[in-house]
Amino acid sequence: MNILVFAEVRDGKLKQASLESVSEAARLARAAGGTAAAALVGEGIRSHAEALGRHGASKVYVVDSPRLKFYAPEAYAKAVVEAAKKHGAGAVLMAATSLGRDLAGGVGALLGTSAAGDCVAVKIEGGRLQATRPVYSGRAIATVGFRTSPAVLTLRPNAFAAEAAGGAAAVEDLAPAFEDADFRSAVKEVAAAAEKKKIELTEASIIVSGGRGLKAPENFALRDELAAVLGAAVGASRQVVDNGWRPHSEQVGQTGKTVSPNLYIALGISGAIQHLAGMRTSKVIVAVNKDPDAPIFKAATYGIVGDVFEVVPALTQELRKVLGH
Repeated sequence: MNILVFAEVRDGKLKQASLESVSEAARLARAAGGTAAAALVGEGIRSHAEALGRHGASKVYVVDSPRLKFYAPEAYAKAVVEAAKKHGAGAVLMAATSLGRDLAGGVGALLGTSAAGDCVAVKIEGGRLQATRPVYSGRAIATVGFRTSPAVLTLRPNAFAAEAAGGAAAVEDLAPAFEDADFRSAVKEVAAAAEKKKIELTEASIIVSGGRGLKAPENFALRDELAAVLGAAVGASRQVVDNGWRPHSEQVGQTGKTVSPNLYIALGISGAIQHLAGMRTSKVIVAVNKDPDAPIFKAATYGIVGDVFEVVPALTQELRKVLGH
């Protein structure tokens, strides 16, 4: 089975989650006697082909045009579909980023096939692709198959390893016949707020999140100090975001961001089901809460029953000693 990966470039940088998707595609393709390829779509994106080759892509299809500088759903979908047909792909993978989730539906529609989102495991059994994904707000895990081909999947960031094997990819330019209708909806300008650059939640290896147990907006400094020592991203529960204590960009959960870090530290978070839906697949979960019956402890790998205002400063101080900060 041949597999194509849409490789996402944001602000001139190739997304780490796309390298994870390429590595997984290469593994799957090898097991099925096929090859993995990648599609680069945008403006000035050809240079990223080298990294994709190192991570397992045997070929990189490049669709480079000034009209594709910003994401245009119909045009991007057309470009990915052309690359998929060119490669004879039995599956199309992409990272489950905000762009990837949007694009997957368009690609599936043009291919006349189905799409499975936010997959945390993929395998080929009996010549058919099977994907594992959380359902019902993370309360259950479903294994789904595909009746039509090619299958379209988005892969949860950090759920798969990005393995650089040191290979090289052949590069082929594609020039789809775009029409004005392909640009009916398109981003014309991106205006980012001037703020200190933060680690992207969905791609972070370590996340420190705070909840209502921190009691007040100013107390999130405790969370931030611990995160700084660990080089971690910062998250928050829905309750504190709804209270206006933290911005929505930090919200982890069903109505926020879904994350799968190697380490997730929950400070003063009770563990409502909508929050667990966004972080349950973390490799290691550490919870600090003064309520021994808090639901978060059922999901935690390690739990500390105690006051966050006593535990967190002590933990931060010890980590500074150990890590030399």
